[in-house]
Amino acid sequence: MLASQVWSSARLGAKGLGRCLARSLTGWASGEGRKVDIGGIYPPVTTPFTATAEVDYGKLEENLYKLGTIPFRGFVVQGSNGEFPYLTSSERLEVVSRIRQVMPKDKLLIAGSGCESTQATVQMTVNMAQVGADAALVVTPCYYRGRMSSAALIHHYTKVADLSPIPVVLYTVPANTGLDLPVDAVVTLSQHPNILGIKESGGDVTRMGLIIHKTKKQDFQVLAGSAGFLLASYAIGAVGGVCALANVLGAQVCQLERLCLTGQWEDAQALQHRLIEPNTAVTRRFGIPGLKKAMDWFGYYGGPCRAPLSELSPAEEEMLRLDFTNNGWL
Repeated sequence: MLASQVWSSARLGAKGLGRCLARSLTGWASGEGRKVDIGGIYPPVTTPFTATAEVDYGKLEENLYKLGTIPFRGFVVQGSNGEFPYLTSSERLEVVSRIRQVMPKDKLLIAGSGCESTQATVQMTVNMAQVGADAALVVTPCYYRGRMSSAALIHHYTKVADLSPIPVVLYTVPANTGLDLPVDAVVTLSQHPNILGIKESGGDVTRMGLIIHKTKKQDFQVLAGSAGFLLASYAIGAVGGVCALANVLGAQVCQLERLCLTGQWEDAQALQHRLIEPNTAVTRRFGIPGLKKAMDWFGYYGGPCRAPLSELSPAEEEMLRLDFTNNGWL
């Protein structure tokens, strides 16, 4: 197993970085040594399930064909909205493989490869590269969060980045993990040549601004983790966003990006205001069940979640619908 061999080399102290960077991502490093530009909007792709809770690969491909018509920079696959904790390792890899086969060739595929142990994360990252991922999104390990000090997290991410055959994007999502990747750890990790940036899902714009300020000499890129604070993120120097709402209102989220990048701040503000309530509804308020229900309304396949996530009640569904209709989207 290649992943096991890679991990064994790491434990023996072998210098694996040069070998691991052999598989180059187009544009990943220019002649000046700059890292690939990951700026842009990414939908965190949901995982469709059948009525019997099996992954529905046909519906997955149908959704990707539709999403592929929107000017996204790429797709984030097997992130939180992909219900990755509820999938087996083989399902996670198969989902990424299927998406790689059908997605437009000019888009980036960023695959979630985070696991609780460093060894398992290295193995999953290597495997994700083998099935076509361009970069790995690595969430903070959190089960033993009381022991996840800056030193422990720096060690974890350094090992993963050293041995990853593809670039790494850090991922902090405290609403799910109960753990924020400390700013000092982010600053240290920003110096690693195989770490591109971070997906910041906490919504603390002050923290994001501090990270951007302290890493500006490192060619380190920050992606907002939600459409709810996308305008604010662009204003302080973020390069893009991984936005659940882009699975539903993808063209509108991309429009917000364009307005920010062209300095049309009044129009951007008006659009941002109309996206806040729908975004909250499909994230913090109703979560993935709400996102999937909204996808059903907008011509995609949302379908059921995998247990123990349960579908919305009729009352919740009505509240979700109001968040879209009151802002002119339904």
